Amino acid sequence: MIREIMSKMDAFPKPSDDPLKLLSKGIASFEAEKWTKHRKLISPAFHVDKLKHMVPSFYLSCGDMLRKWDEIMGNEGSCEVDVWPHLQTLTSDVISRTAFGSSHEEGRKIFELQREQMTLIVEAAGSLFIPGWRFLPTKFNRRMKEIVKEIESMMVKIIDKKRKAMETGEASCTDDLLGLLLESNSKEMKKHGNESGMSIKEVIEECKIFYFAGQETNSSLLVWTMILLSKHQDWQIRARDEVMQVFGRGKPGYQDLNHLKTMSMILHEALRLYPSGVTFTRSTHTEASLGKLRLPAGVQLALQVLAVHHDTRLWGDDASMFNPERFGEGVSKATQGKLMFLPFGSGPRVCLGQNFAMLEAKMAMVMILQRYSFRLSPAYTHAPYSMFTLQPQHGAHLILTKL
Repeated sequence: MIREIMSKMDAFPKPSDDPLKLLSKGIASFEAEKWTKHRKLISPAFHVDKLKHMVPSFYLSCGDMLRKWDEIMGNEGSCEVDVWPHLQTLTSDVISRTAFGSSHEEGRKIFELQREQMTLIVEAAGSLFIPGWRFLPTKFNRRMKEIVKEIESMMVKIIDKKRKAMETGEASCTDDLLGLLLESNSKEMKKHGNESGMSIKEVIEECKIFYFAGQETNSSLLVWTMILLSKHQDWQIRARDEVMQVFGRGKPGYQDLNHLKTMSMILHEALRLYPSGVTFTRSTHTEASLGKLRLPAGVQLALQVLAVHHDTRLWGDDASMFNPERFGEGVSKATQGKLMFLPFGSGPRVCLGQNFAMLEAKMAMVMILQRYSFRLSPAYTHAPYSMFTLQPQHGAHLILTKL
């Protein structure tokens, strides 16, 4: 049933009240022809050949985070650090660099505003709903409008700067996501006319999605991976042995990152136990068939990813346990053709950035494992909660030890 829902976009579109639409009116919320157009224009930016040019940005951002950890540690060989805010800053910095290249400092300011926006949306979702409330000049509504104006003003400046750089033929101007998107958009309009491309307003909305998809989901993957490896020292040792065998203390390279088998197993198991998105929602705008069921218009469907990933009928009696061995022969072998592993979604809407996410996570974990061992602090409290993505409510307090 989930496979049918995820594959039939026309019959089961996203609901009109999807909270993600409050963050961005981009590809994640589009349907039909508009979705097809934007998907076509954005896809080239995430092609495997383009990702290798983003690896240096991953490396620089990870290096910045590790230097901060070294500063916190000082001359001590070990100390407690809440790694959660550091990982959020890391993934924010990565997506700033990879989305905006030389303008990543301005990009970071935009992302700080979007984080404030997400916090406001979550607070509003937990309060009493009053019809028409969003049209009143409340403090919340005023701030939301201010954030939107600030973001759009800053984005217009970044885009203008990028377009001018492209016009003058700067060699590196299409190595980032914004440059690749503008290049793809320009080619499409030259070939099929202006109507086939995106407006500047639409480019801005897609850049907002770059942030949410690239920052929030990746920080979630990294924090749960570190927490799991803190609890399961045997797997941390196995992962470090693989890292040292492949890279030693040297700089991780693109090709070798793709061949880390143990690390891939660990990341897939972390995504199974703690998927970034715990629920996918779809709806029916008209009457629709689902298996033997006939659903009337106006039904909202909640696809519980977390429940599927922890189902003992699918994964065995140890479904709630951390066991990366289940992915020892890859995802296809582990799932045996069933739709039982969907951290990046499924069907036509499957996440474009999944290769980007896995590559970034591997780079970060390799560099962390090269420099530190880590274990849970007595201050750590296990409390996963969902705020757009699955996050540790009380942080991730770990004891870091310099190697």
